[in-house]
Amino acid sequence: MKRIANFLFEAGMLKRTPRTGFQFLGSGAESVAEHIFRTVYIGFALGRLAHDIDTEKLLKMCLFHDLPEARTGDLNYVNKKYVKADETKAVNDLADTLPFGDEIRELIFEFMRGESPEAKLAYDADQLEMIVALKEYKDLGNTYAGEWLDFALKRLKTDIARELAGTILETDSSLWWFSDKSDWWIRGKKD
Repeated sequence: MKRIANFLFEAGMLKRTPRTGFQFLGSGAESVAEHIFRTVYIGFALGRLAHDIDTEKLLKMCLFHDLPEARTGDLNYVNKKYVKADETKAVNDLADTLPFGDEIRELIFEFMRGESPEAKLAYDADQLEMIVALKEYKDLGNTYAGEWLDFALKRLKTDIARELAGTILETDSSLWWFSDKSDWWIRGKKD
């Protein structure tokens, strides 16, 4: 139980581990845990849209894909030009301490290889989370976000993710809650 408790504390570190790319974007901030949170929802949606997918495996990959960053930190694209994180060692060091470590190790390594349909969709969920965030920042006026979107879109591996990305780009990020421009916004109630 002590090792599982330590695992839970380690996973909690992701709440305090910042995603470092936003410092270059000039606006926005999120933790690795916040990124993982929405990635899991995107993975669920992709799993439901795709055919012949093990959605449970896909969701687990989305959940664990950045777990090594509790040990390595988040390296953005500039950092990666100069620093190499040993994610394999981080995964193995964690997995060796847990009774279910082999499952986590297998899921993360399958994600890293990117060969299975689930791994490709998990990768795309990871990229789509960034695309959604960039679209939100673009809608708020960050002009660099639009430039970053072009590169993020080119990373997508599946047609279903590219189709979803196209819809994301065509959708105002505030319309999910502000599409009804009725008098409700004046009086706070429906007639």
